[in-house]
Order: sequence, then structure tokens, then C-alpha cells
Amino acid sequence: MRYSVLLLTLLLSGLAVAAGPSDRPPGLTPVPDGPPGPGDAPPVTIKPSSQGGRVIEYRAHGKLYMLKVIPKVGKPYYLIDEKGDGQFARQDSLDSGMRPPMWVIKEW
Repeated sequence: MRYSVLLLTLLLSGLAVAAGPSDRPPGLTPVPDGPPGPGDAPPVTIKPSSQGGRVIEYRAHGKLYMLKVIPKVGKPYYLIDEKGDGQFARQDSLDSGMRPPMWVIKEW
């Protein structure tokens, strides 16, 4: 009996949502589908470094905000301008280190 009442309630609520009035604000434009065009992607510049590695520059609105330094020998690291004041801080990875708890509470 409970399942039939639940099923009937879900069916009626779905019909009410589907038949509801269309209260869309005027002047909406559809969102274009597909990947961003060439003008939408942030500019990335790859330059060789003086020690034989590479430096990848990331810019947004013409302002340099991150560098990825790939040395010839060693691990790559990042230089990030966190405040936008031109002072770059080194980070060995873009991983923040935050891990959500993933405990198993109950299995069935």
C-alpha cells in the first residue's frame, strides 16, 4: 500500500512539474554548444629556458598568472601569482592536499 501511494505521489508531482507555467524571464539567449572557440581559451606560451628546459606561461586578460617550469633534469614545478601583485610563489604541484574522508559506513 505504501509503495502505491509513493508511486502515485511521484507520478503526480512529475506531471505537475511538466505542466507548470513557463515563467521564463524575457531576453534569455540560448547557451552555445560545443567546445570554446580559439578566442575563448586562455593564451598559453611555451618558451625554452636558458638551462635547456621549458617554461609555459599562462595568461588571463593579458596578465601573467602562472608559470610551469619544466627543467631538463628534475621535476616540474609551478610559480603562481596568487594575489595578482606580480609576486610569484613556488608550488611543486597544483594539488591542494585536501582529501575528503572516504569511510565506508554501511554496505549491503
